[in-house]
Order: sequence, then C-alpha cells, then structure tokens
Amino acid sequence: MSILASLAAITAAVISLAVLTDLFFIPSLDEISSRLQLSDEVAGASLMAIGSSAPELAIALLALFTSGGAHSDVGIGTIVGSAVFNILVITGLSAVVAGGLQIHIFAVRRDMIAYLAAIGYLALIFSDGQVAPLEALAGLGLYGLYLIVLMRLKDPQKDEGSAKLAQSRAQPTSDHARPSAWLWVEALLVSLLRRITGDPRQNYLWAFGLSISLIVLLSYLLVEATIAFATGIGIPPVIVALTLLAAGTSAPDLMSSLEVARDGRGGMAVANAVGSNTFDLLVGLGLPWIIALGLLGESSIHVGTDDLWMSIGMLVLTTIVLFVFLETQRLLSRREGWLLLLLYGGFVLYTVLA
Repeated sequence: MSILASLAAITAAVISLAVLTDLFFIPSLDEISSRLQLSDEVAGASLMAIGSSAPELAIALLALFTSGGAHSDVGIGTIVGSAVFNILVITGLSAVVAGGLQIHIFAVRRDMIAYLAAIGYLALIFSDGQVAPLEALAGLGLYGLYLIVLMRLKDPQKDEGSAKLAQSRAQPTSDHARPSAWLWVEALLVSLLRRITGDPRQNYLWAFGLSISLIVLLSYLLVEATIAFATGIGIPPVIVALTLLAAGTSAPDLMSSLEVARDGRGGMAVANAVGSNTFDLLVGLGLPWIIALGLLGESSIHVGTDDLWMSIGMLVLTTIVLFVFLETQRLLSRREGWLLLLLYGGFVLYTVLA
C-alpha cells in the first residue's frame, strides 16, 4: 500500500468510524440503557463511555493480534495519544470557543482522582512491559470501583454532568458545529447505513450488533493502514498512533464538547475529556488484554512500550496543569485554553521529531 493510499484509507476509516459511532452505535446503546433502566451516572460512565471509546478499544484489541503482537504499541499509543488530545485539545479549544469554562470543582476533583489512578495503573503495566491476567483484571476492577463511586458519591451542588453528557453523546452534534464537507460525507454514509440497519433506536439490537462488526472491520483497516503509512514515511507506527490516529478517533468527542461549551455547560466538556480518558486507560486497555490472554492461553503477554514513557509523563503533567487551572476561580479561562493548545502543539512536535 502506497503512502497516499494508506493515508486515504486512514482518513476514510476515521470519518466512517466517527459517523458510525455517533449516529448508530451510541443511539442503539442509549436505547439499551433506557430499556435496562440504568441510572444516568452508570449509563454515562459505562455504556455511553463504551460508545465514544469503541474505536480506540477495537484498535487496541486488533493491534495485539497484528503481526503476532509486534505492533501492540499502536493500540496503546492510540489510547495514550487520545488521552493527551482530550485533556489538552478538547478542554483547551472548548475554553477558547466558549470564552472560558465554569466548572463544578467537586466533580472535577472526583474524576481527576480516578484519572490519576488510571495513569498509575498504566505506569505499573509499563514498568516491565508484561501483562498478567490479574493485572488486566485490575483495570476492570478499578473502573468498577469508579462506577460505584459515581453512584454513591453525589455532588452536593447541582451536578448536571452524567445525565446531560449521556444525552449529548446519544444525539448528533448540531449542524453549526460541523463543517459543510463533513455534513455532506455524513449524510452519504448515513443514507447507506440506514438501508441496512433502519432506525437504530427502533432496531437497536440489530444496529448494535452490526455497528460492532463494522467498528472492528474499520479498526482493522486503520491498524493496517497506519503500519503501512508509518513504514512508507520511515517512522515507528506508534508515532502515527500517538498523533494522527489519536486525534482522528477523538474527533467525535471534540465536536460534542465544543457544542456543549457553546451552550454554557463547561463542566460537561471537562467531564467528557476526563471521563473518556479514565475509561480508555482502564477498560480500553484492560479488556483487550483479558481477551488476548484468554485466546492465546498464555500466562502473560508482552506489550510494546517503546516511545510511550514520555507520553505517560505528559499525561501526568497535563493532568496537573489542567487541575491547577480549574482550581483557580473554578474557571478555565480562554488564555489558559490557549496555553493547553500550545502544550499539545509542543507534544506533537516533540513526538514526531524526537
């Protein structure tokens, strides 16, 4: 596959994943959560998180089986890079667009603690580059604990985060937040997919199953195209995963966060970024590792961590910076938003040139 062909395949797969996830997978999940009568907190932090993170989860799983696991760092790199993108770009650009984000500090502190625990979990895995079954299960266990905290530890102030965030993820972003070219491609893909699935809310089980199959297929294409593109330009695939793939798979979250930020719900934009990261690091990595260990029948699996330790440090640094910004006057100002965007530019530049 040539460089241009692989880049075109990456672009097409990312756009298709965004449309499929936003307009078919998440609505079907939302309908399932309603029929199961899940609470807003659990639905937002579990099923809706699965929906928004489905591409990263599928890429992490498929990367473990590509070339005998030689490119497992592509899956990890996509998730780690997406986490950096979410913290710096989603929150930063939301603050710039909205002229500042007013937040509820209780929810921010709660979610930041969970996110730092997730980073600590990832650092533990990276320390020896081996994942044992108990270590993989620990990620799911930590996320289960986070769900319990969400259900039991309520914000004493008015907390609109989980309920409205779940609702915003289950509905398409309004047209004024999307470029016209995107709307044209989106309409074409929706027309084609609806011929197969029908209304994803009425045929929610069929739409759910078909969406999963297509997400896996598109993620496989992404992994293969990423490896081909990286080989063609002579850089490690993990670098492409940390930058291009990470930004591409986070595009739906970015657009929904910009929309709610414009509506004056800044806390939701922050909750979207931090909550998605916690899910990605604990479940987006833990679940594929458990599946791989079960299928391979091994006592442990090796995961590539080359070029990723700097990203772990970046995750910690950006979390601390964002927390300090949010603690001051309970506001993420437009100037602080620009600083976060500059930090991301520095991260991408260092990642590509180092």
